[in-house]
Amino acid sequence: MKRILSLVLVCAMLLSLVAVSASAELTYAPGTVLRMATGYNSAKTGITFDAETAGEGITLADGKTYNTGALKPTWVALEEILGVKFESKYQGNGAAKEFEFWKDRLAEVDMVSGTASLLSEYGEVGSVVNLAEYLDQMPNFKAYLEANPIVRLSITGNTKTGAIYFSPYFDGVNDIERMPLMRVDWAVKLLDGEGEFTAEACKDTAAPVYTPYMPTSGKVEIETPTLDGTATEIVTKDYDAFGNIIEKMNEKGSMTGVEAVNMLREYIDKTYNGYYGTTRSNLFCGQNAAWDVDEMVALLRCVVANSFTLNGTDTIQGLFSREEANNARRINLVNFAGSLFGVRGMESRQDYLYVGTDGELHDARQETATYEAISKMHDMAEEGLISAAFINSEDVNSAKYLELDLGFMSYDYNQTQTVMNATKLHEGEKYMAIMVPVARWFDGTSEDGVYMRFTESWRSVKTDGWAISKAGVEGSADKLNAALALIDYAYSEKGQILMSYGPDAFIKTNADGSYETFLFNGKEMPVIADATKAELWEKAGGNYTNYARMYLGSTLSFVKSQAFEYQCTHDVGKEGAGYISTAIGLGTIKHPELAITENGWYTSVPTVLPNTKVENDELNSYTQLTSGGKFSGAKGGENAFINIILNGFAEDGMKSAEEAANTVFMDWFGEFYLELKTTAWERIKEYYLALNQ
Repeated sequence: MKRILSLVLVCAMLLSLVAVSASAELTYAPGTVLRMATGYNSAKTGITFDAETAGEGITLADGKTYNTGALKPTWVALEEILGVKFESKYQGNGAAKEFEFWKDRLAEVDMVSGTASLLSEYGEVGSVVNLAEYLDQMPNFKAYLEANPIVRLSITGNTKTGAIYFSPYFDGVNDIERMPLMRVDWAVKLLDGEGEFTAEACKDTAAPVYTPYMPTSGKVEIETPTLDGTATEIVTKDYDAFGNIIEKMNEKGSMTGVEAVNMLREYIDKTYNGYYGTTRSNLFCGQNAAWDVDEMVALLRCVVANSFTLNGTDTIQGLFSREEANNARRINLVNFAGSLFGVRGMESRQDYLYVGTDGELHDARQETATYEAISKMHDMAEEGLISAAFINSEDVNSAKYLELDLGFMSYDYNQTQTVMNATKLHEGEKYMAIMVPVARWFDGTSEDGVYMRFTESWRSVKTDGWAISKAGVEGSADKLNAALALIDYAYSEKGQILMSYGPDAFIKTNADGSYETFLFNGKEMPVIADATKAELWEKAGGNYTNYARMYLGSTLSFVKSQAFEYQCTHDVGKEGAGYISTAIGLGTIKHPELAITENGWYTSVPTVLPNTKVENDELNSYTQLTSGGKFSGAKGGENAFINIILNGFAEDGMKSAEEAANTVFMDWFGEFYLELKTTAWERIKEYYLALNQ
């Protein structure tokens, strides 16, 4: 049974450890200027309009016209509410680069964007303000931490003082983040119906390279939601009835696309003993889906070989990423590998770390199983089941794949991608989230592992945040208090709405001026105005996040409610996400917990760990393992996992899975990296557990 501390007890004890200012209120002179080196990740997503977005002047749904350099509506409203003036100093960078630009010029700014690790590191040497010292003057922020104690622990920069050096950013919290997405109409066309599949033209499947991951004999039982989602039931994969689909396909070798489809149909009928009937696509697309990676590969083979039937051309790309030349998006297929092959750490909140069944930190980059999974992705690439643009790093994005009927399956965010059902797809076409795959996970409950659904893509504190520059506000109580007031307001009920929805002019109201609301996750939340919804489609193609950041100036930091985003989700997006939500509610999709759990394997790794300045300096010296090294998640970075997907074990020091893991452990100082991270992990565990004495 998982052990989670009492919310009230933990926070009461936590907050008793921090010093507080004698003043009970945050007072400052009206019109106090705050110099803001803050934004999201580009010139378009700062607090002011850039030239490209504003043009000669842009009129929004509030009826007001905004010019280049003008504050966006959210920040105009904040000026009025807080009685301050904002001056943008933002350079248009992502969090890490923005802080790197300002770190030696912090006297020139009052608030600054940065990564959690950088802000905590610089907080420890006194460069940014310790927010914990002012919690009693920040009632809204304090209340938020009291209601979410694991957040408080996740942002603790020093376990001796309880210091907090940044305000956390949440893109939703305690919910699934990325999920598999599929052109389900193609799965229906190939798999469903009576009799055999036929086609006027097809290609042959490629010579097989990928080999089975799932068993080739015996039975595997999976708990799954019923088709109507009202209960759970056991679905049996009976490998003795037909055999493993990949093993059978590989024995035959290259075959026609028609033969491949009919073999997969027979496999589904026999392996599941008719459970899916003639709606075989439900194995992948239904509420009662129970698919695994071998079945996915078999389907990919069928799709690629039957392009003439599906899109009328000789080409379909199987797996693809959102932007094929963007390392930050290509890495989604690395993330997906963890889900497909039961490997932890591939979607960690910090680096590639995860907590094992022993309660200790582990690094996926130092484990052979990780490279074996990535090698299986290479096998898919060798068979032509991963897009050619991914292999060649061509500048192609998911919008083109969907608009031209070229792409089948991806792993990404639901709302931003399924919105293209309205803009890029035609009638009868359907790009939808599907269930998390079944894989063998070693969660400690069985020596041989457990075949189940598990997602590590779980929303928690993001890796970016905003901090107050100590040099910037030094000597000015007005600046310090105004900056604290901004953070505090952002965590108030009204502030959270403003930071997600923008000002009231963009929200639907009743005759008495109150918000029109709808029920979202058990809470009444505002409905967006009709003009806002129309503008969102006109200016951002229905993409809520782009619209909010580029035009409203909201969702740049602090708390982003998913309630606005949900209203902009296409009906197809709601359908697939609904299946997954139901499965999570029924317990058939497991996930990390935002708490230190009795079985450590289910503990979510904190976004930042309280390493000291000396420790961080040493960690930064291990350049292969830092953000700009061999496992970069940045747009223009390099990632060893992606290189293996592309080229296999071709690099020196990475000629096999075992050698790759050992290279990271020995040559790239992984052993010492993990020791330092473990030191900080032990500190925060001791701090956490001491509060429960």
